[in-house]
Parts: sequence; structure tokens; C-alpha cells
Amino acid sequence: VIVNFERLNKQQDKAKGASSSSSSSSLVDYYMKQTETLDNACGVIACLHAIYNNLNSIALAAGKPLATYLEKVKDQTPEQRAVTLEGYTEFQQQHKTFASQGQSQLAESQDDVKHHYVAFVVNAQGQLIELDGTKQGPVVIAEQCDDVLRGSIAELQQRLANGEISESLSVMTLNAKDS
Repeated sequence: VIVNFERLNKQQDKAKGASSSSSSSSLVDYYMKQTETLDNACGVIACLHAIYNNLNSIALAAGKPLATYLEKVKDQTPEQRAVTLEGYTEFQQQHKTFASQGQSQLAESQDDVKHHYVAFVVNAQGQLIELDGTKQGPVVIAEQCDDVLRGSIAELQQRLANGEISESLSVMTLNAKDS
């Protein structure tokens, strides 16, 4: 599940998360940080989190940017993965090609950026995990989760009730292609 929402309390939100790379590597297969250079790449990062933590049901095409990038960064820390993405021109070129086809208008300044993307996945231990590159690491949202969509919605409802996020949000799911 990939969610785009407006955070109302950014400082409190950033403090959450695993405190080190070693703890994050035991929660999920893939996690990366979001750097200042990748500041507006949270949507791309959320997609990478969703894809790379679901490789049991997603096949990457060999030689394509997603597979090549993963091969390059599989043994890197979350911080190193971000630096590698910053300089990965093949991915950037492909991203620009698709982004230019979109209907969104680019923000002129950071003050215009109101929304943020995160991914929710269920890990091998059945925990619902939030993956947000602006946090210290992956966050365990629920210990037992058998439905990532329902679990994510419950978390979003709680954040809405607590005033952490606004009602201005959207939710996308990554689903297997029907045969």
C-alpha cells in the first residue's frame, strides 16, 4: 500500500522509526533513507519500498533499471542506497520520461510541498511495517497483520483522529496482475 498524505506534525513524525540500520534490516528486505538531494522523491522511494519488499510476488525484468539498481544496492546501508539513487542516471532519465507525461504541476518551492508518500508492507513475521525514508528506519505499526490494506487503513484512521495527518490523502495498492 502506498499512501500520499499531508502531515500536520512533521517533527513528531520524523522521530519515529528504528534507531539503526541493523534493526531495519531485520524488519524488511529493503529500506532506504530520503536525503536532501532526493527531497521530492518520496513517491519514488515509496514505490521502491513497496516493490522491493514484495519480490516474492513481483518479478523484476533483468537488465532494467529496477533490477539493476537493486543489484547495485542490495548490500548497502539505507543511507548508501539513497546516495546511489542520487547518481543513478539511467533511473533518473526513465523517471523524467514518465514524469513529463503526468498531469501534475511541479512545486516551485519547498513551501508548496504539502504531501508526502510512504509505503506500508507486511513483513515475513506478519508485522505491518511503515516505510518512510524521512524516518530513522522502518516502523512496526501492528504485530499481527494478515491484510495490509485493512491494517494501513486502520493506521490512517488513527492518525486522522489524532490530528497527525489531514483528510487530504490518497491510497494506492500494488496488486498482482490477474492472469
